[in-house]
Amino acid sequence: MNRPSFTHLLLAITLASALAPTAALAQARWGGRGYGGGWGGAGNSSRAAAPRDDREGRVDAERFVADGALAALGHGHVTVKSAAGSTAEGREQATFEAAVIDQLAKGGYDTVTPDATGGQIVEVTITRDMLVPEEAKRSPISGAMEAGVSNRGSMMAVELQYDATKPRAALISTGIEIRIRDRASGASLYEARARLASREGDAHWTDTAIATRLAAALFDHFPSNSPDHR
Repeated sequence: MNRPSFTHLLLAITLASALAPTAALAQARWGGRGYGGGWGGAGNSSRAAAPRDDREGRVDAERFVADGALAALGHGHVTVKSAAGSTAEGREQATFEAAVIDQLAKGGYDTVTPDATGGQIVEVTITRDMLVPEEAKRSPISGAMEAGVSNRGSMMAVELQYDATKPRAALISTGIEIRIRDRASGASLYEARARLASREGDAHWTDTAIATRLAAALFDHFPSNSPDHR
């Protein structure tokens, strides 16, 4: 049996000394603070959810009653029509007008029988404005690599992060403005406006849901003898 020579033993010790720091460094990088716990730590978790915009779902409303108009409100025939400046069309406009008509009926008005010469006219304006644009699309996978060489050896570490969160949709402000006028004189009797912010495409805030919520805000504490508005 051949015994290893002194030269072979010296070479083996030298290689072991060179490789040991490399393995130690790699282990420290993968499992240490350098990459947040490596594959099983924070390194591959999704980004923290951005804080919710406090304007989402909030309704702001203002209401004005003309001097001496209280006695004329909440009864008689009323006709609803679109006002100039409304940005909604077709089905969308009809959805919001239907919500306003429902509130008028609750307020004591006759919304069924038309009156071409008397009664009151309600002008409805619908507007939509972008408050915050849609977030830009991004790659769901990101990462970083670090390499180094020293007199003890070399190391390389790679961190991959997976972000499953979707870009936020645009934040849209939807507004309804109404003006109740006396048909004969054209005088303004009651004015109100309300706005609500919601994310575009949010299943919770459909056109019907937004219209219903805003119309209710327009007629909150409406001066009427109807039980629904006392």
